[in-house]
Amino acid sequence: MTTTVTDYYQPGWRGQRHACPACDWQGDSRQMEMELHDEQSEYACPQCEFPLLVVLHPDLARVQAAAAAGNAEAQEQLAILASAPPPH
Repeated sequence: MTTTVTDYYQPGWRGQRHACPACDWQGDSRQMEMELHDEQSEYACPQCEFPLLVVLHPDLARVQAAAAAGNAEAQEQLAILASAPPPH
């Protein structure tokens, strides 16, 4: 079964252990194969490539709300965005 994380700032999703139903591999997102897309990141079993985890990327409003709530990662992301040159 593939797990979907709809709140990127939800604590603990990176370290949560997953069991692959196809090959019985077990591990967390740091051990999985990641494929980055515009709106989400997909994590697959490193042994058989079964999709185990989908993490939806936050929009700017969600990043701002998480930063305002004190989330350090969101605050860092806003600082990176603030330092980027404006689009032409």
